Amino acid sequence: MFIGIISDTHDDLPVVRKAVKFFNRKNVGHVIHAGDLISPFTIEVFKGLDCRFTGIFGNNDGDKLLLKDKSEGRIHNQPHIMTLHGRKIALLHEPDVVNALADSGHFDLVIYGHTHRPDVRTVKNTLIVNPGKASGLLKGRATVAVVDLDKMEAEIAEIK
Repeated sequence: MFIGIISDTHDDLPVVRKAVKFFNRKNVGHVIHAGDLISPFTIEVFKGLDCRFTGIFGNNDGDKLLLKDKSEGRIHNQPHIMTLHGRKIALLHEPDVVNALADSGHFDLVIYGHTHRPDVRTVKNTLIVNPGKASGLLKGRATVAVVDLDKMEAEIAEIK
């Protein structure tokens, strides 16, 4: 199973639309957002996904009650623990405890955002993925990640 990972969209609707199309073309089975959607209207674009969506709140998210409502309860406080395709996943926004979670051996995958820098690495047997920032409003590339949960491999892709 392939999953899509996105973070730090910061209300950049044109890039979010492109990311949704990218994930649909890749036939991902689930998309995970690692925080900083920002406004509730951004969640509407994610409703164009051909798969399920799960997200967490980041440090810049505004109206959390409306974001939770518009996402039909699919945006959670962090850390959020979930299981997909038999893989235990820890989802958070800030990087403070990423290495400790990976080092614990309790998770197959640790996903985070916030830094706006892509990061794919393995600590012990845990894959760590930060997809970078999807917002093109800020300097640098707009990126997302695709993870193969069978092989536990990730790739970073630029959204143009």
